[in-house]
Amino acid sequence: MCRNIRQLHNFEPPATTKEVQEAALQYVRKISGSTKPSQANAAAFEEAVAEVAIATQRLLDHLVTNAPPKNREEEAAKARARAQARYAA
Repeated sequence: MCRNIRQLHNFEPPATTKEVQEAALQYVRKISGSTKPSQANAAAFEEAVAEVAIATQRLLDHLVTNAPPKNREEEAAKARARAQARYAA
């Protein structure tokens, strides 16, 4: 599950709210051990996702770097190349 969580800092354009929300969802799924909570746990699950998303956005808003922003397309191409090399065998 955690493989779906991607770095969100230092990209141009910056991470979208949707990307932050998706990362928060993956994190909560991983630590809860559940991809879809029961009805009894749904409210707690959704509340946790919202809180993690808020904390993540706050973190991203406060991080600073001197490095130039990364290009999303170039980083995606590098990831595809790594995956192709890993699964070629």
